[in-house]
Amino acid sequence: MQVSSLNEVKIYSLSAGRSLPEWLSDRKKRALQKKDVDIRRRIELIQDFEMPTVSTKIKVSRDGQYIMAVGTYKPRVRCFDTYQLSQKFERCLDSEVVTFEILSDDYSKIVFLQCGRFVEFHSQHGHYYKTRIPKFGRDFSYHYPSCDLYFVGASSEVYRLNLEQGRFLNSLQTEASESNVCDINPVHFLFAMGTAEGKVECWDPRTRNRVGLLDCALSSVTADTEIEGLPSISALKFDGALNMAVGTSTGQVLLYDLRSSNPLIVKDHHYGLPIKSVQFQHQLDLIISADSRIIKMWNKDTGKIFTSMEPEHDINDVCLYPNSGMLMTANEAPKMNIYYIPVDLNTTKIVSFVFEMLTGTEFDILGISLEALGNWNEICSMVLGPAPKWCSFLDNLTEELEENPESTVYDDYKFVTRKDLENLGLAHLIGSSLLRAYMHGFFMDIRLYHKAKMMANPFAYEEYRREKIRQKIEETRAQRVQLKKLPKVNKELALKLIEEEGEEQQFSKKRKQKNLPSLLKDDRFKVMFENPDFQVDEQSEEFRLLNPLVSKISEKRKRKLKILEELEAQGQEEEEEPEGKASDAESSESSDDEKGWVEEVRKQRKLLRQEEKLKRQERLKEDQQTLLKPQFFEIKEGEEFRSFKDSAKKQKLMKKTLEDRLKLEEKLGTLNVSDTTVGSKQATFKLKKSEQQRKQQEAEKRHRQERKTLRRSASHLKSRRGRGRLFH
Repeated sequence: MQVSSLNEVKIYSLSAGRSLPEWLSDRKKRALQKKDVDIRRRIELIQDFEMPTVSTKIKVSRDGQYIMAVGTYKPRVRCFDTYQLSQKFERCLDSEVVTFEILSDDYSKIVFLQCGRFVEFHSQHGHYYKTRIPKFGRDFSYHYPSCDLYFVGASSEVYRLNLEQGRFLNSLQTEASESNVCDINPVHFLFAMGTAEGKVECWDPRTRNRVGLLDCALSSVTADTEIEGLPSISALKFDGALNMAVGTSTGQVLLYDLRSSNPLIVKDHHYGLPIKSVQFQHQLDLIISADSRIIKMWNKDTGKIFTSMEPEHDINDVCLYPNSGMLMTANEAPKMNIYYIPVDLNTTKIVSFVFEMLTGTEFDILGISLEALGNWNEICSMVLGPAPKWCSFLDNLTEELEENPESTVYDDYKFVTRKDLENLGLAHLIGSSLLRAYMHGFFMDIRLYHKAKMMANPFAYEEYRREKIRQKIEETRAQRVQLKKLPKVNKELALKLIEEEGEEQQFSKKRKQKNLPSLLKDDRFKVMFENPDFQVDEQSEEFRLLNPLVSKISEKRKRKLKILEELEAQGQEEEEEPEGKASDAESSESSDDEKGWVEEVRKQRKLLRQEEKLKRQERLKEDQQTLLKPQFFEIKEGEEFRSFKDSAKKQKLMKKTLEDRLKLEEKLGTLNVSDTTVGSKQATFKLKKSEQQRKQQEAEKRHRQERKTLRRSASHLKSRRGRGRLFH
C-alpha cells in the first residue's frame, strides 16, 4: 500500500506494489514476504483484480455487490464479487467493447456495445442475443420508463432499440454530423448528447423533439486557454435535475445549470488531453474529472482543487464506489488501480456531536459563529467518505498507519537538532518558514546548512585531514590478502577472478565507478565451481591458442595456490609473510613477461605445430594398418538400380541455360512450340513417364488387343429388308 499526500489529503493506493505469481508455493511466498518490504506491506483487496493486457471500462452494479470490468486481449468481461473478494466469472467476447451498461441491480442483465457495430445482450447464464446497428456506435444510454436504448455514434441519427417490443423504433434526426457521448437525466429523463462540433443537444423522449442546444465549444475558450482545433464533447454527466458537467477534447470541464446557456464554472486540466470521465461526489460537493494522465477533484462551487492523482499508466475510465471514499480506475496496464481517501472518524464524531447537542442560541451564548463552525466542519470533512461495508477493515488499517508514521527521507534537506542550530548560530530561525519541525529536530535546506557551517567553522581542515587518514588506513587494510577458501573445481579460475576483482575495485575507486558483481557470488555460475564436468582443460588446443601466455601466469597462480593450501592446512592467523613473498615474485616476473611475451607466443605456436605433426603421423600409421573391406547395400523390393551417370547428366543439364534445355526437349519430342493466329506462341509439354506408368500403359494395350481377338461378330442378328416378323 502506497500513501501520498496532496493538499493535506491522504490518498492510499491499495493496488500499489508487486503481485506474487500464482504458481509460487506458500513457502516461497512467505520467504519473499520476509525479504521484500513492498511485498510484505502489499494489500490485495480483491483477488486477481486485473486484466490480461489492458482494461478499458469499469462499473459497479446498483446493489454495490459486483464490480464489472472489460478489457483485452482477448476481449473479455470479468465480474468480481465484493462479498467474496474474488472473481465470480469471466466471459470472452468476439470483439472489443466500446462501452457497456448494467441494466439490472446485479449482473443478470448487461448490454455491450462492441467495435463491429454489434450490440450484445447477456443474461445471468451468459450470452443471450446479438444484433447490429447501422453505423459504428460510440456510446449509449438506457431510458428506464420506456425500456429504450439510445445509441449515438458516427452518424447524425440517434438509433432507438426498444427492449420490451424487441425491435428498432424511428431514430432521432439531429443536426450534428457525429456524436461522441450521451446521458439521460435520472430525475426528469432528459436525453442529452455531445456532438463532434462541440455542442450539446437535449431531447425530450416523450415528444421526440429537441428542447435545447448548448454551444460548449465557444464557452470553453477563455483568455487563459490555448487550443489548436475545435473542441468536441468527450464526456457528459448529469447531477440532479438541473446540473450537468461537460468535458471537451481539449481538456476543459464546464459545469452548466440547465436554466442558463452560460457555464457556471470552467475548469482546465492544462494538459490538452480529452476528458475521459466526469463524476459527481455529493458529500463534499466535488467534481471528479479525469483525462488520460491525471484525476482531479475540485469544488463545483469555487473550482478550488481538493486533491489530484497521477497514476503510472494512462487512464481509460474512472469509477467512484457509491457512498464511500473508494475510487477505481481502468488503465493501459493489466492491473486496475484502487484508491482510498479515508474518513477522519474522530473529528467527524466531534462535529456531529456538537451539531446534535447545541442549538443556534447556545452557539451565540458560547460566542461561536455559525460561519466558524461551517469552516470547521469543512476542514474536518476533508475526505471522500468511509470504506465500503465489504472492506470496512481499511479504516482500521489507515488508523494504525497514522498512529505509527514512518520517517520520511528528504534528499534536499538536512535534519538538525536544536543543539546543532545553536552551534551553527541559527537558533533565531526557529518558528520561521526556513525550518520545518519534525520529531525531535528540524528540517532545513541543505544549501543553507552548508553556508552556515562554512561561516561557523571556517577552520575545518583538521577534521578533513583526519577523515582522509582514516580512509587511507581502511584502503590499506582492504588491500591485504585475506585467507579465502577456494572451490574444489577450477581453483585457478577462481583465484584469477579474485585477483581481477581486487584490481577492478582499485580502478573503480580512482574513477568513482560502481563495482560490478563477482562471478563467484553469482548463483547462475555456481555449478561451474562445483561440478567436475566444468573443469577447464588447460592442455587442450583451444585453451592454449586463446591463452598463449597462460604458462607463466599459471605458474604464478600455482605458487600462490600452494601458499594458500599451506596456510589452510596449518591454520595460521598471520598472513603478511607469504603475502610479501607472493607480491615480490609477481613484481619480478611481471617485468619478464613484458619483455619476452613475443618469444612465448612463438614457442607455443611451435609446440602446437609439432603436436599436430605427431598426430598426423599416428593417423597415417593407423590407416596403413587397417584393411579396407567393401560394403554391400541391399536394394528394396520394387526399385531398380540406376547408375550414377544419371545424376551426373541431371547436374550438367541443370547448369545449362533455359534456351539450351528447351532445344534439348524439342529434340527429344517432349516440347512442341507453335505459332498462333494472334501472333503469340503456344508451347505444349509432354511429361516424361515413369517406369511404372509405362508398364501400366503396356498392360492396358495388351488387354485391349486380347479383347479384340475374343470379340464375336453380331452381324447375323441384323434383320433383312422385306423379311417379315419372326414372331407374331
